[in-house]
Amino acid sequence: MSHPAVPLDALSPGAIALAWRFEPAVIAPVAGAAALYFTGFTALSRRMPERFGPGQAAAFAAGLGAVLVALCSPLDPLGHRWLQAHMAQHLLLMVVAPPLLWLGAPVAPLLRGLPRGARRAAASLLATGPARRLHRVMTDPRVAWVAFVVAFWAWHAPALYGLALRSDLWHHVEHACFLVTALMFWHPVIAPWPARRVWPEWAMIAYLLLAEAQATLLSAILTFSDRVIYPAYEAVARPGLSPLEDQSLAGAIMWVPGSLAFTIALLALVFRALAPQRRLAVRAAVATTAATAQSGSTPTKAGQRS
Repeated sequence: MSHPAVPLDALSPGAIALAWRFEPAVIAPVAGAAALYFTGFTALSRRMPERFGPGQAAAFAAGLGAVLVALCSPLDPLGHRWLQAHMAQHLLLMVVAPPLLWLGAPVAPLLRGLPRGARRAAASLLATGPARRLHRVMTDPRVAWVAFVVAFWAWHAPALYGLALRSDLWHHVEHACFLVTALMFWHPVIAPWPARRVWPEWAMIAYLLLAEAQATLLSAILTFSDRVIYPAYEAVARPGLSPLEDQSLAGAIMWVPGSLAFTIALLALVFRALAPQRRLAVRAAVATTAATAQSGSTPTKAGQRS
């Protein structure tokens, strides 16, 4: 996550593509989470294959991969030259990695992957009153939505955005805020096992639509503004696009891929909300077929029998 030691202006496109920075502050937590998760997942998948299958493992691995791409790939140093690279980085941290991580149902595998003594200590800690209250607050959809939106707008305000560009420490804080608040935001949407859904699916559809609307507003501001919003990019020499064109492209990147992520989640919620009605319709059809078979008749229109 640190600024590159070699200025990217001096590197060729091929060298930039290879400019991955393996930051211990990122690699260590990601590697630790992967080790714990897959150790626990292996044990749990034998006992509960219906809960823990290849799909969950693939989703969690993809979520960790998205974190690595956001924080260790050339996107991070390029974000100091190109606003579009910074926006792609923010999208990975806010709308790609968090839902994938929750789709992996990580709570049980991570706990199961701990050594027995540490697992008991963690379980005891999570069962305490303060921990349970903190969990309820952080997974409350109202709190999660507000935290996500506040972090989104605060860190895209010119003053804080410029601070994050100038300071490694604040850059790390920015990324941590994005990831933590996004994990809070997506938790009620995914409701990863063993969590229980707090709001019904139709309420969560409104939750997502309102979040997408405010993200679209910032995207439109960046795309259609006739002035450069972040002055730091005006002072950076870059080939090709002007700072204003770079800003417009950054808005489009936030708009289109970001909307796609929300749309996928919305469609999943719609199908899940309709699932009970589909199950009831199937059961009614089966019951009708069974009754007809027993009576030896076939239903036709207007209630006639053949």
